[in-house]
Amino acid sequence: MQVMKWSVIALAVAAGTSQMAVASSQSESNGFIEDSSFNIFTRALYFNRDYRNGGGNIEDPSKSSGYKSGYREESGLGLRLLYESGFTQGTVGVGFDAHSLSSVKLDSGKGRTGTDQFATDSDGTPEDTQSEVGGAIKFRISDTVLKYGNQFVASPVFSTDDSRILPEVATGTYLVSNEIKGLELSAGRFTGLSSQVQTARDSVELTSTNLVGANYQFTENFSAGYHFADTEDYWKKHYINANYTIPFSDDQSLNFDLNAYRTKSQEKELGDKVDNKLWSLAGAYSFGAHTVTLAYQQSSGETPYAYGVDGAGTVWVANAVTNEFWSEDEKSAQVRYDIDMSSYGVPGLSFMARYVKGWNVTSDAGTDGKEHELGFSAKYVIQDGAAKDLSLRLALNRARADQVAANGAANFGGASGDFNEVRFFIDYPLSVL
Repeated sequence: MQVMKWSVIALAVAAGTSQMAVASSQSESNGFIEDSSFNIFTRALYFNRDYRNGGGNIEDPSKSSGYKSGYREESGLGLRLLYESGFTQGTVGVGFDAHSLSSVKLDSGKGRTGTDQFATDSDGTPEDTQSEVGGAIKFRISDTVLKYGNQFVASPVFSTDDSRILPEVATGTYLVSNEIKGLELSAGRFTGLSSQVQTARDSVELTSTNLVGANYQFTENFSAGYHFADTEDYWKKHYINANYTIPFSDDQSLNFDLNAYRTKSQEKELGDKVDNKLWSLAGAYSFGAHTVTLAYQQSSGETPYAYGVDGAGTVWVANAVTNEFWSEDEKSAQVRYDIDMSSYGVPGLSFMARYVKGWNVTSDAGTDGKEHELGFSAKYVIQDGAAKDLSLRLALNRARADQVAANGAANFGGASGDFNEVRFFIDYPLSVL
């Protein structure tokens, strides 16, 4: 994961409760066509990751890493057409959502692929193009929406990822209810998950995931939530969140965000054994254009944290950056600084810098593995004109790990733990209807 997701639950609850005043959403429906929208989203991504100790695609026994090169470099273009209808009028509203996802390879190669942007053919060559279409039917009663079909999901226990040129797409049923002011309830069952590089309905090979969740806005400044998912043949996952903001003035506040997972595999798992507790606590002090964040994260249990078959975005903790810092027994701390240049006469421009240090990792050599990551990003969003809302974001990351983690923990030590990385995004959202 590239985007830290803490505070998402609090924001989602706030957004949901703002429309729950007197009339329900369904009673205010203007109709299937009248409330419909059509958006085009274009993303170009250049991705360069240089594994300093190898980790490449072409084997070479003469190299210490076993590979010819650890250099991966690809760029691509993704196009998304997103249609969302309104709901028909009446007690039960009916609607339909549809999407088309297409990608084009701009630059890659058999020896440089591996940035998770493109599917590959039988000999490892990246495919030039790929596309998929999907849709979902939806029903609404009052402030409760039931959707069945292909959809994008943002639940802390089942979350589709959108960190490449195309997003993951889940297939199933999802119910979200906002009938009680301040309370959002959710439940779902998903039986398919398409990865960001495959167009099949269930390229991830998800058997099924059943999930439930509840978020509650206790006060204007405090919210909490609990979510649970049972991913068949893999694991059961519990998640809790608490978010509290102390406002000091109009432009000064202190926010605390707690996230915790408990993941344990079942008797009949398709994956490896999982027995993990993962939690993080972040404190963010905002003053004017500046935000300073300190975060602590800890993983414990017999294995690292596990996710992926339940969505590549299902890791809502503070230190889920590039390396994610959830190896077995790992403890990590982060310091981060953000600045919004709008206050200095440059609206749309922002910068971020962070450093994360991980230690106490159970590795092949014992429990003293260490890793660290340094990251910078700059983003600019065009404010007006024909290209309004077009954004450019440059992200630089440098990660190092000193040993190989036990139990198959990804991105730690050896040929895959040391890397330098460059990502450059160009995003252009266009509202047509």
